Parts: sequence; structure tokens; C-alpha cells
Amino acid sequence: PAQRAATMPPKKKDEPAEALGAARFGRVRNNLKMGVVGLPNVGKSSLFNLLTDQSIAAENFPFCTIEPNEARCAVPDERYDYLCQAWKPPSEYPAYLHVTDIAGLVRGAAEGAGLGNAFLSHVQAVDGVFHVVRAFDSEEVIHVDDSVDPVRDLETIQAELCAKDMEYLKRAVEQEKMDVKKNPTMKLSGLFTSTMDKVEEMLTNNQPIRTGDWSTPEVEMIKEKLARLITTKPIVYLVNLSKRDFVRKKNKWLVKIRAWIKEHGGGAMIPFSVEFERELWDLREDADATKAFLDAAEGAKSALPKMVVQGYKELNLIYYFTAGEKEVRCWTLYEGSLAPQAAGVIHSDFERGFIKAEVCAYEDFKALAKGKSMAEVKAAGKYRQEGKTYVVKDGDIIHFQFNVTAPKKK
Repeated sequence: PAQRAATMPPKKKDEPAEALGAARFGRVRNNLKMGVVGLPNVGKSSLFNLLTDQSIAAENFPFCTIEPNEARCAVPDERYDYLCQAWKPPSEYPAYLHVTDIAGLVRGAAEGAGLGNAFLSHVQAVDGVFHVVRAFDSEEVIHVDDSVDPVRDLETIQAELCAKDMEYLKRAVEQEKMDVKKNPTMKLSGLFTSTMDKVEEMLTNNQPIRTGDWSTPEVEMIKEKLARLITTKPIVYLVNLSKRDFVRKKNKWLVKIRAWIKEHGGGAMIPFSVEFERELWDLREDADATKAFLDAAEGAKSALPKMVVQGYKELNLIYYFTAGEKEVRCWTLYEGSLAPQAAGVIHSDFERGFIKAEVCAYEDFKALAKGKSMAEVKAAGKYRQEGKTYVVKDGDIIHFQFNVTAPKKK
């Protein structure tokens, strides 16, 4: 019996975790984008300028940022900083979150009011949304609806996005019916009809599609037939407060906004203050003034790093490191990717001629390595050889072995 107990069950393959919520509907790509949206004069372009140091004219007038502005924000990460310190290479390349500033939305946009349709097509082109909501009063910055009410603003935008999706759904269903009519061998599947009905019911009730309870076949059907839905995208809510409220961490709207988000499918909420961030940013050249400003701020600090990290997470992105004398670099990939796909992010030859990946976890490197070498990590048995079925983990340090001799098959 003792001998029998020693037999082990067969080792499970590394299975990627099942994506949830909005992530199930996402495009599996490595260069995904977040779009910043909000009603006019909520602090959206000011935030975008801060995120990117690019000064576009954030004038106090709706529809001033018509061409969506692109930016890339480095993702702050202590692990990356540590590796750069350890290797001190001439080339350092962090992970980036790509962010697009999308021009102001107004009520009635789905019918084409203001910049409606151009705006909505820009939203369709991004993979996730930073929704900026205003919870500060100001004489200088007018509000489109003449009073500050963030819950009403959330309702406005959610209703607009659902209306746009409804319009798109109806067109897609019509198109499918026409295709079926033209082709005698085709017929509308039961799954198509039931999924579209369910989508329509949710949108009629102003419920975003990402919050629904969907089976895998339904998700596949939505991705195939309704690829440009807006309400399948993840949303991070950014609440713009006055500097005073941000520092004292109090604002009459925060509890109401959180309750609204909870009732409407959940999502991350990050309070911040354009006023606070701008003052802090303007002091960046002066270390003493920055210290004095932060000391007076009762522990409040910039919320921008948190936004970038959260945006990256919502898009289901991770990164691995390559580290050596010449370069420390983060390589972005979709969570759940296998080693050959991860190699392909560097170059398609790496994927095509993939032999193996030599991997060590960042935590092991930090705990064991004494300098710019893997010797201690290897000695401790923490430097692994992984094959084609290895699911890459966030923060892996990887060296790929590959061999490409034959030309690519035509």
C-alpha cells in the first residue's frame, strides 16, 4: 500500500485562467488602447495633458479636441526599476499604456448632436474606457447642463453608449437576415436569435453588455457578429475632485457615484484632482517645493500612476522582462499567452523557430541574484527550461532559444 500511495496523478498542463467580464469580449492583441471620455468641461483634456505632457489646447469649449490624440504612458513598476538598477544597461524600455483623448460627448450624441457620431466611432476603436466624471464646483468652468451632478452625467453617457450599441445591433441583425435570404443553404441559428434578443433586452434597459451573464458560445457569437459594440469594453471611472476635497478625501458625491457604479455593472473608481495634479506637475523642476507641497497635502499623492496600472490591468495585459548588459525591456502580451507567442512579440522568427524559453520569476531573481548574473538563481534551481505549452506569467524574466534556418513556408 505504501508503494501505491507514491504514484502521482498525471501533471496538469498549465491552463490559462478563464477571463471574466469585459475581458471575455476583448481583442487578443498586444497593442491595446484606453480612450478617455467624458462630457465637456469635466477635466478630460486636462487629465490627458497631464498623462502625456502633451499640451493640446484644452480650451473651455465643447468639441475642441476633434482629432483623437494618441499618447503613450509608461507603466510604473518597481520590478522594472529594480532590474534597470541591477543591470544599468544603455537601453531601458518600460511597458506602455496607449491612451487616446476622445472629443466631448453630449446628450443626444447617438442621434448625431454635436460631435456624436465621430465621437462614438472613436470610442469603438479603443479597447477600454477611462470615464472622467466631474464632482467639483467652479465659477470658471461651466458645466454643459448648468449644474454639477455626476450621477446624472454617468446616466447620460451610459444611455448614449447603449443607444449607439442598439443602433449597431439592429443594423447587424438586418444584415444577417439579408445574407440568409440571399443564400438558400443558410438559416438563422437559434443561438444567433437568442443571443441578439438578449443583447437587445439589456440595451433597452440601459445595461452594458459586459455586465451580462453570458455562456461561452454566446460570447463567441457576440465577438463574431457584434465586434464593434461599445458596452462590452471595460470601464475605469475617474472622479475629478477639487484639490481641497482630494486632499481631505471627502466629497458629497463619492458615495453616490460608488453606489451608481455598483448598480451598473461595477468597475474600478479612482478619485483624483486635475487641480492637485497640475500644481504638483508645475513644481516638478523644484525638489524642495515639491516636498513642501506633498508635506502639506496630508499624505495625498498623484493618482496618475494608479490610473495607468489599472488601465493596463483592465485590458488584460501583462508583460515579461528581458534583461541583460545591453537592455532591460518590458514586452507586453495578452494574459494567458503561451511561450512561443510571447517570443513572437520580440520577432516573428522567435515564434517560428521557438526551441525553449529559459525562465526565472522576478521574485526569485530579486531574492537570489547578487549582481548582473543568473548564477545564484541557477544554483538554487530556480532557472527553468520551459516548452511550447508554458503560460507566461506577469513579471517572468525570459531568455528565448530559437533556431530559424528554413525560409517561411509560402
